Amino acid sequence: MPHNPRTPAAPAAAGYGLVVTLGLAATVVAMMQTLVVPILVVIRDDLALTASTAGWLTTATLLSAAVCTPLLGRLGDMRGKRPVLIAILLVTVAGSVLGATTSSLPLLLVARAMQGASTAIFPLALSVLRDELQPRRLSGAMGLISGTLAVGAGLALVGAGLLTQGPSPDYHHVFWMATALSLLALAGVAAVVPPSRERTGGRIDWAGAAALAITLVLLLLPVSQGNTWGWTSPWTLALFAAAAASAVVWVAVELHADEPMVDMAMFVHRPVLFTNIAGVLLGFGMFTQFIGITLLVQTPRELAGYGFSASVLRASVQYLLPGTVASLVAAHLGGMLVRRIGARVTLAAGAASGAAGFLWLAFAHGSALSIATAGVLTGIAVSFGFATLPSFIVDGVPSHQSGIANGINSIARSVGSSTGSAVITTLLASNSLSRLSAGAPALPAERQYTLVFALGAVAFALVGLVALTGLDSNRTSRGRRTGPSQRGEGLPVAGPLAVHITDTVSAHLPEGAPPRVRHRCAAGPRELLPRTQTRRRGSGAPRSGGLSRS
Repeated sequence: MPHNPRTPAAPAAAGYGLVVTLGLAATVVAMMQTLVVPILVVIRDDLALTASTAGWLTTATLLSAAVCTPLLGRLGDMRGKRPVLIAILLVTVAGSVLGATTSSLPLLLVARAMQGASTAIFPLALSVLRDELQPRRLSGAMGLISGTLAVGAGLALVGAGLLTQGPSPDYHHVFWMATALSLLALAGVAAVVPPSRERTGGRIDWAGAAALAITLVLLLLPVSQGNTWGWTSPWTLALFAAAAASAVVWVAVELHADEPMVDMAMFVHRPVLFTNIAGVLLGFGMFTQFIGITLLVQTPRELAGYGFSASVLRASVQYLLPGTVASLVAAHLGGMLVRRIGARVTLAAGAASGAAGFLWLAFAHGSALSIATAGVLTGIAVSFGFATLPSFIVDGVPSHQSGIANGINSIARSVGSSTGSAVITTLLASNSLSRLSAGAPALPAERQYTLVFALGAVAFALVGLVALTGLDSNRTSRGRRTGPSQRGEGLPVAGPLAVHITDTVSAHLPEGAPPRVRHRCAAGPRELLPRTQTRRRGSGAPRSGGLSRS
């Protein structure tokens, strides 16, 4: 496997500029994900669309992200992060310009799909940090980059509210705002991000990429549209079944590939597997807070007897901005805590904060102060989650797999976010107020919000459970690695689950499967992860326990 010669880690001054630049690029990611949420009604009215049709503007971005993120993450590992980041931002700028200049629904869908490619920026940015920064600065930098995701979402909400005020709101202004930010990030990446010091080379596993893309599309499409189609409709059930079948095909394709896009050993490696489970739960909780608070405060009190009759701008500034600011502060704090007390304890502490915040929302959402305070608690939880999950990935995989590993984790959060959005929409629509006057819009009963926020508390409680029981703490309070990997022992994967996966796949391999493939499947979970030693850039000490490719 070819590698470029290593050079010393970036000096401190250059490192700060790199972190700021990549933080700006990560802000673009969050903005593109939430850009149209506050202006869907404006677009619907301007283009004379139904609510379900307008909802495809968010679905298009989600599906594009699912397809592009793992592929571009792997491409960054192979060809270098800088050119891939620049290419993604060019596509994002082009999509933003298209959205700002068109009033056609098909072209808007194309624009949103192009903007969805920006999701791959986040895992690539984390990989760049791992390449360029010294280990003692890595956790804090990753926490800060992760915190900018919350800032980007808040910026999109506030900006959209400001730009669509007045009697004749124009959604094109919001896309011009996205264009400006994307151009700024593009200039920063081109000027500051250095070429990758290590590239794996090799070929793209197009068959594996296609199988994974099809699996994700078949899964996310019914998740995002199930409330419109009906959760028991033939289309919804058929797509879920097809997603399960496609997942089996994907695993088989990857096990047969000489250079798989996603190494199955890495996929079921304990830190990666449980980090992805935590990512799904974190995405669920994040969108539960975002959508639940937004819809609650915009509910007209004169009709429902609860809510705050807030506009988009007021909902963003008064109710969501405090949590956004808390997320930014907590991002830096989370990075410091990872270094001092470890990622596992930090994630558990954040989960406790999130569960407390959602319980507060569930039972005390009658005042603006209560909502803002609970939003601060959940914002801290989200930032601690974003700050810690990349740390588990970085410590669990070698550098040449960090792009694809972080890409899969980003997809896990997207799956959780989509599931949260679908569950919230279904619950709020399942029990409407009956005393509304004729012609009034359907409004959910207040107890439905209590149920939604209680589910958010459960999600964060499960994050805490995963942190304490499923993820091992590999750092001491001073950031030194300990445990089996330090002693050069093989790394166990996720126990019975890994055994079940490998046994199942091995049993279904055709007779003509290459001996190497059969050996990898029959070897057992520990043998899937051979004992290797890799060096982390910026450190002269070997780091054992990394994954290697068979």
